[in-house]
Amino acid sequence: MSDLPKAKTRPASNWSAIWVLPLIALIIGGWLGWRAYSQQGIEIQVRFESGEGIQVNKTEVVYKGMPVGKVKTLALDDEGNNRGVIATIEMNKDVEQYLKTNTRFWLVKPSVSLAGITGLETLVSGNYIAASPGDGEPTRKFKALSEEPPLSDAKPGLHLTIKADRLGSLNRGSPVFYKQIQVGQVKSYLLSEDQSTVEIKVYIEPTYASLVRKHTRFWNASGISIDANLSGVKVRSESLSSIVAGGIAFATPENRKDSPPTDSSLPFRLYEDFDAAAAGIKVKVKLTDFEGLQAGRTPVMYKGIQVGSLKTLKIDPDLSSANAELTLDPLAEDYLVQDTQFWVVKPSISLAGITGLEALVKGNYIAVRPGDKGSPPQREYVARAKAPPLDLRSPGLHMVLFTDSLGSLDVGSPILYKQVKVGSVQSYQFSRKNKQLVIGVHIEKEYANLVNGSTRFWNASGVTLTGGLTGGIQVKSESLASLMSGGIAFETPEPNVPLKKRIPRFRLFADREAANQSGTLVTIKVDRADGLRPGTPVRFKGLDVGKIESVDLSADLQSVLLGARITQVTDRIARVGSQFWVVKPELGLMKTSNLETLVTGQYIEVLPALKNAGPQKSFVALDQPPEAVHQEAGLSLVLSAARRGSLKEGVPVTYREVTVGKVTGYELGQTADRVLIHILIEPKYAALVRSGSRFWNSSGFGLDFGLFKGATVRTESLETLVAGGIAFATPDGERMGSAARPQQTFPLFDKFEDEWLTWAPKIPLGK
Repeated sequence: MSDLPKAKTRPASNWSAIWVLPLIALIIGGWLGWRAYSQQGIEIQVRFESGEGIQVNKTEVVYKGMPVGKVKTLALDDEGNNRGVIATIEMNKDVEQYLKTNTRFWLVKPSVSLAGITGLETLVSGNYIAASPGDGEPTRKFKALSEEPPLSDAKPGLHLTIKADRLGSLNRGSPVFYKQIQVGQVKSYLLSEDQSTVEIKVYIEPTYASLVRKHTRFWNASGISIDANLSGVKVRSESLSSIVAGGIAFATPENRKDSPPTDSSLPFRLYEDFDAAAAGIKVKVKLTDFEGLQAGRTPVMYKGIQVGSLKTLKIDPDLSSANAELTLDPLAEDYLVQDTQFWVVKPSISLAGITGLEALVKGNYIAVRPGDKGSPPQREYVARAKAPPLDLRSPGLHMVLFTDSLGSLDVGSPILYKQVKVGSVQSYQFSRKNKQLVIGVHIEKEYANLVNGSTRFWNASGVTLTGGLTGGIQVKSESLASLMSGGIAFETPEPNVPLKKRIPRFRLFADREAANQSGTLVTIKVDRADGLRPGTPVRFKGLDVGKIESVDLSADLQSVLLGARITQVTDRIARVGSQFWVVKPELGLMKTSNLETLVTGQYIEVLPALKNAGPQKSFVALDQPPEAVHQEAGLSLVLSAARRGSLKEGVPVTYREVTVGKVTGYELGQTADRVLIHILIEPKYAALVRSGSRFWNSSGFGLDFGLFKGATVRTESLETLVAGGIAFATPDGERMGSAARPQQTFPLFDKFEDEWLTWAPKIPLGK
C-alpha cells in the first residue's frame, strides 16, 4: 500500500462560468432601462371644460397630421368653482421645444353647422387633440381652447378687417366671393371697443389678393334679400352656399379700375347689400317707353333673375323719351357689348296671347339679352320698342319662312303640327327689296325632329270657305288659336331628308292645297328679275308646266335665282339639255310679238330635253329663244354692208314693196371691216333671188329736190321709214343669173339705182 503515489492537493476556486449569463442579462437590462429613461416622453397637463370625446390611451395629440402625443390619464379638476377635466398627456420628447405658454390645444370632433361640416376625418380615426405651437416661456400646464383658433395672420395671403353695423348670418368660415367664386373666408369677428360696430377679420387667398384695391367695396351676401312693394318684389342672393352659411362679396366699381393696391391696415366698410355698395357697372339706356318705371325700384332682369337695377330716370324735355342709368352686376361686364339688347316688359293682351304676365306681380321692368362675349364692349344703348326674337343660341330649331302676305300672323302666333302647338312666330320683317316678308320661326327642342328638308309650311290663319250653290259650303280652321291669332301649320311627307342650312329657309304657302302641290323643284338663273315673281308660270307650247315659287339674289349678287316647281312632264324638263328663257312683250312697227304678256305678265318658256338625257336641277336661262325655236323654213342669205344703220332683227325684206322675208340677225365680219346681215326669204319667194339680184337699204326716205321740177319724196313703206328695211330687185334676161344658194353672200348697197326699179322679170313663185 506504501507504493502508491501521494495525491497533490490545491485550494478550491470560488469562480463559476454559470455567472456569465446573469451578468449579460444585467448589462442588457441596464441598457434597456437607460434607453427607456432617455426616450421617455414629456408629461403635460391640459385642462378641458369637459372630457367628452377624450379616451385614455387612445386619443392622440396631432400636429400637421402627425401624432406627437397621447392621453394617459383623465382626472377631475377640483380647483375653482368651474370644474373641468385635467388630461395628462405624454408628448414626444422631440416637441419639447414647442411646449411654451402660447402653445394652444383644442379637441377636434365632427361638427355640422350652416357654415359647413368640419372634423369629418374623425369619423374614421376618432376624436383627436390638435396643437398649434406658440412662443413664450417653457411650461407643462395648458388650458385647451373651446374651438379651433382663427387663421394665423402669418399665413400667406391678404388679411383684412371689415367693419359692419351688424353681423347678420356671417360666421367663422363663411365664404368671401368675387364674381361668385370663393376667394377667401371669414376668420373671426368681435365687437369693437366702443361696441357700436362689429369687426370682421377676413382672409383672402394669395392668388386673389390683388383683386382687392383701395376703392373695393364689400357687401353682405348672406341669405336672400327681399324688397317688396306695389312696384314689385325684388329677390337677390349671391349663391346657394351664402343662403345657408352667409357670405361676403366684393367688387371694385368700374369707374375705379385704376384704384391703387389696398392698405391692409385700414379697415373696409361692409355694406348691407349689393345695391347699397353701388359696386355695379354703370350703363346708359335711352327709352321711348318708360311707363311704370321707378328709379331705385325697377329691376333689370335676365331670364327671371335680377342682374341690376334702375338708378336714375331723366325724362327728355320733349317728353317723348327718357335717359335711364342702370347699375348691373359685375358678372355682366363681359356681356355688355355691341349687340346686347334692352327693352321694357309690361303686361300686354292681344289675340296672340298674354305677354309680360309676371309684370303684374313685380311691376314693369327692364329686360336684357347679353350679346356675344367676344364683341367690342359698349356702355350706351337704345332700348328696343318690344322684345327681340328668341336668341338663336336657345335650344330648338330656328328657321326662316318667306311669304307674300302676312295675313293675321303676329309675333307669338302658334306653329302647329297635327293641331299641336310645337313652336311660335318670333319675328317678321320685309326682305331686302321689300318684295316678300321674312318670318322668323322657332320650333321647340323636343319637336325639332319633326322638320326636315321635305317639310312644307302653310298659313293656317282664320277660316277657309269652300263650296258652291249645289255642293254646299265647307268651313275649315286649323284650331281655335289659329282662328283668333293666326297660325302656321306644317307636315313632313318624307323621312330622313336632311336640312341644308343651320337656319333652314322654307316657303310659306297660302294654304294646304298649295303646299301639297307635287312636282320637282329646279333652280333657274337669270340676269334680272324684272316682272318675275312667285307664281309666274313656266310654259311649254302655251301650257303651264310649273310655276316660280321663290325669287332670290345669288350669293355673289350678280344674278337672280328662280326657284321653280315643275309639275308637268317633269321627266323631260328636269333633265340635261332643257332650255329656259324669259318671254317678254315686244312692241314696234316692225315686230310685235308676245302681246299676251301685256295682260298676263312675263313668263318662263321651256324647251324640254331629249328623253335619254340625265337628270338636272340647276339651269341658266338663255338671253333669247334658242335657234331650234325660231328657226323657220326658207332661203338663208348673208348681206355684206359697211354699217348696220337702223337695221335690226325682224325688219322686213321686200320685193316690189311686198314683204318676202325678214332680217334674222347681224354680226361683224371676221376682219371687223364689214357688217354681215342675215336674212331669211320665205320659201314661196325663194326663187326671186338670183345671182344677179341687187339688195339695198330701204330705211328712211329719199328726197329729190329741184328748182323747176319740185321735190320728190320716196320711201319703201311706212314701216321701213320708222324701223328700217331691205329691198331687192332681180334683172331679167341673161343678167338674172342662176338661183341663189343657201348662205350665199350679196353686197348691200346704201341706195338703189333707177334702173333697178325698172327690172320686172317673170319668175314663177314656189308653193
